[in-house]
Amino acid sequence: MRKSLMALGSLLMLGGVASAQQVAFEEYDLDNGMHVILHQDKTAPVIITSVMYHVGSKDENPERTGFAHFFEHLLFEGTQNIDRGEWFKIVTANGGNNNANTSDDRTYYYEVFPSNNLELAIWMESERLMHPVINQIGVDTQNEVVKEEKRLRVDNQPYGNLIAEVKRNMFVNHPYRWATIGSMDHLDAATLEEFQAFNKKFYVPNNSVLVIAGDLDIDQTKKWVNQYFAPIPKGAPVNRKTFKEEPITETLHATYEDPNIQLPMVIASYRTPSMKTRDARVLDMISTILSDGKSSRMYKKIVDEKKMALQIGAFNYSQEDYGLYMVYGIPMQGFTAEDILKEADEEIVKLQKELISEKEFEKLKNIYESNYVNSNASVEGIASNLATYYMLYGDVNLINTEIDIYRSITREEIRDVAKKYLNPNQRLILDYVPAKDKAQN
Repeated sequence: MRKSLMALGSLLMLGGVASAQQVAFEEYDLDNGMHVILHQDKTAPVIITSVMYHVGSKDENPERTGFAHFFEHLLFEGTQNIDRGEWFKIVTANGGNNNANTSDDRTYYYEVFPSNNLELAIWMESERLMHPVINQIGVDTQNEVVKEEKRLRVDNQPYGNLIAEVKRNMFVNHPYRWATIGSMDHLDAATLEEFQAFNKKFYVPNNSVLVIAGDLDIDQTKKWVNQYFAPIPKGAPVNRKTFKEEPITETLHATYEDPNIQLPMVIASYRTPSMKTRDARVLDMISTILSDGKSSRMYKKIVDEKKMALQIGAFNYSQEDYGLYMVYGIPMQGFTAEDILKEADEEIVKLQKELISEKEFEKLKNIYESNYVNSNASVEGIASNLATYYMLYGDVNLINTEIDIYRSITREEIRDVAKKYLNPNQRLILDYVPAKDKAQN
């Protein structure tokens, strides 16, 4: 009884924190189509200025993959008013830091500065959009940088091609079928004019959202946004094709040999709906039940009790158009990939046939309450969430209300969604194994 009261108290406390942590924001559009979101937080003298562009690897020409990620690097080269090589020097000299990242769906740039450098940050991001210098020396320099990144993070990284291989075998029509980092041969073959055309098409105000968050004065910030961003011309509308994948109706099989590993891994991957759907959120919860932490179902049974796997996991890889639900495991010596899959499938079948217990359900809800609080615990996290909810979900206020969706998910939905998507005839089995020549050594 005491434990139940403590659990209830913890849940109420988390709920109180979540309610108290409502994120206030103001949003509006400039005449050139740029969407602007402002969030004031005076708790620390820090601001973040970020811009998310609705361009990712799915927007690339199949013969020129890697462009979106390439631009993540290229647009730090310099502008008409920021000399080549000076971008990072300006940021660090003013007590800031910056970075960027690319996904299949979008590209995100940001600077974090002491709040007295807000105008500088706004100016720098407007320069990236209004006056980028895209020339051959920049392209050649960043081509080598991207190749080195691929060597370090993909080619020479154990299991570095896992996601790419799953995607390649799971998608036939959709551009998700190629890796975000793209093909180095495609980048080598591209002309300067092709890079310039990509910039002209996607790096336009009406394909972006500007988020400024932190210790700011709203009125002054609006003046600077208008001063630096409003003069940028609106671009042509970005028209995207819709790519449809036919349902998977029988088990797919594939093998990939990785020279960087000594232990094989088996992956079972299921194609799932857009991250904007309710089912995608239910799948998030299913992955938590199955493999989040040492007390999760798969870990406790397969790793801890039966000692059949060195590692086991399940996660929902959600994206704008489709998602992938992946179960993976590394067998211990004496066990096979088939042994691991059999055990994992048994846990999935249990979810499909039996409602999870009320106790497990309460634990699950506590985890998502905590995740909600943590996701908005920093000004950087809030800025990223605001941009993402606007750009990929079409609803900025999900930063406050998405937790209500998770709260409303029922035990019956967990069972039904597992039945709907996680079946053997709807998946890819990928055997991710050591390269044969290495395995023989």
